[in-house]
Amino acid sequence: MAKSTWAAFPHPDKAFDYAGDKLAKAWPKLHAGDQEPFPDERHVAKLLKANAALGKDAGRLAQALQSAWRAFHRGDFHEAYEGGVGLGALGASVAVKAGGIHATYLLGNDRDKIARYEALAKLAEAAIESLPGEANSHYRRAFALGRYSQCISVTKALAQGIAGKVRESLDAALKIAPKHAEAHMALGLYHAEIVGKVGGMLARLTYGATAGEAEKQLKEALKLTPDAPIAWVEYGNMLLLLHGDKREDAAAAAYQKASKLKPHDAMEALDAAWAREQIE
Repeated sequence: MAKSTWAAFPHPDKAFDYAGDKLAKAWPKLHAGDQEPFPDERHVAKLLKANAALGKDAGRLAQALQSAWRAFHRGDFHEAYEGGVGLGALGASVAVKAGGIHATYLLGNDRDKIARYEALAKLAEAAIESLPGEANSHYRRAFALGRYSQCISVTKALAQGIAGKVRESLDAALKIAPKHAEAHMALGLYHAEIVGKVGGMLARLTYGATAGEAEKQLKEALKLTPDAPIAWVEYGNMLLLLHGDKREDAAAAAYQKASKLKPHDAMEALDAAWAREQIE
């Protein structure tokens, strides 16, 4: 494999190495937020039965998919992305998550981020066509488009109709996986960003977005994943979007909580590090 030009994960930790059976044992806590099914041979065979065009050797494909997820959790985001892309729709979930988390925290400028998120959205859209029954086919599209919209401004995103696509994908993901905490977070931020940008009345009448729903969705995410740094980060972000300086102390307390949680993998380490930066 050629040397990666992607910025390296800055907080390597042996605890994030889920070699061998460690991955399966840690999977429930690693994926409490996104409800990703463990990619063992049985699950992959189920996906291949749903779409025979995805491949034939379930055992081999399962091993390759697990390897990509191991790379993601230890912070080798480029390896995880490449591994996922090489598996087509089967690997879209890990590819989009790896590429998206890396872009969020380790890409330096909005131009590069926009290009990345556009490419990730296309991967997710292809996954929806191939595996529409998988919650994360839909959620990863919402994630990529949501991050893209944050780069170009919420106003431009609304004008381009991206908000509707995000909402559509989040609703589809939650219909399949009602306990998908990351989808609840994203839906809460959807409401908060629109209300914060266009005001409560216009947000409600035009987009069906309300401050009350934003808080409800973020509280549900915290209930589902109280030990996930990102849940507290996004709760703090929601408070600032809706209330600004009036809830600055409460937002800081949420970031403080996120910063002190023990990360289980590279993504959570980046989430916690970001939270620390906000309060220092």
